[in-house]
Amino acid sequence: QEERTSMSEVTIIGIDLAKRVFQLHGARVDGSVVFRKKLSRGQLLVFFAQQPNCVVAMEACATAHGWGRELEKLGHSVRLIPPVYVKPFVKRQKNDAADAEAIVEAALRPTMRFVAVKTEDQQARAMLFRTRQMFVGQRTQMINALRGHLAEHGLVAATGTAQLKRLADAIEDSDTALPEGVRNLGQMYLAQIAGLNARVAELDQKMRCAAKEADLARRAQTMPGVGPITALAIETFAPDLATFRRGRDFAAWLGLVPKQHSTGGKARLGKTSKMGQRDIRTLLVSGAMAVLQAVERFGTPNTGWLTRLRARKPRMVVAIALANKMARGLWAMMTKQEDYRNPVAAMA
Repeated sequence: QEERTSMSEVTIIGIDLAKRVFQLHGARVDGSVVFRKKLSRGQLLVFFAQQPNCVVAMEACATAHGWGRELEKLGHSVRLIPPVYVKPFVKRQKNDAADAEAIVEAALRPTMRFVAVKTEDQQARAMLFRTRQMFVGQRTQMINALRGHLAEHGLVAATGTAQLKRLADAIEDSDTALPEGVRNLGQMYLAQIAGLNARVAELDQKMRCAAKEADLARRAQTMPGVGPITALAIETFAPDLATFRRGRDFAAWLGLVPKQHSTGGKARLGKTSKMGQRDIRTLLVSGAMAVLQAVERFGTPNTGWLTRLRARKPRMVVAIALANKMARGLWAMMTKQEDYRNPVAAMA
């Protein structure tokens, strides 16, 4: 009876996630401790099924979203906290019990920022992005390795996938002064690179098809510099944009703002913070570079601010400024449910 009464007093439970053994920390609304206990993987959902509905806090890690969905099905309110925000609340020694307590302390802060629980579709699309990124990295690794080996035999080519054809022609040309063993291994490299190219192209096609099916992704593509991959990344990695109060908050969440080190009432701004969602930020900067290149090459009208900024600042600085503006525009489009209006004139 006493244990049941104490359990009913619990308003928040912190979980230190692991593979097999999970540390729990239950607390009242004022933060006072009700219980500390360890549970195995199989006991976790059974315990929460018997627990009255409460707030469950966890660090936002790889497995947190799956557990969060299961706990929400049981009626609990799930709060995921970035691990960097939990670390300051760990007292002295680091262990599972201290981590679980720190999670509760962080979740009770009124100004704490939380991560939205991802759906299964979002995680599936995230896996699609990560797989493509892995294949692209492996392809780059294979090309660089082939360039390095052939350079030892006097065959030098510039960096980049565009120079791969020159290496392939040299390997296939029997007149090239390459040892037979090097030629055979080079053909193995080329076959592996061709296979990776086919896999990347297949994943790109899947991304384009997924972007066509989503209304938000279709709307995002009406903005210059935003293609199907960028639009799908926004829908996959970003929370509902309505959770941001304004477009500047979304741009800051992406890390497209200067890093601050202000004190004494004096603002000191440094380089781009890069403290945010890396995938979307990288794609927006790449799209901004494409827009900037089009402006420089074709002289698109009504781009006075971009031209003036380019005359004073390096290209990458201008691209980041444009990416920041694109992020704010995307927030306005999604929250107002409108397409990008008159893209050329809007850049003026």
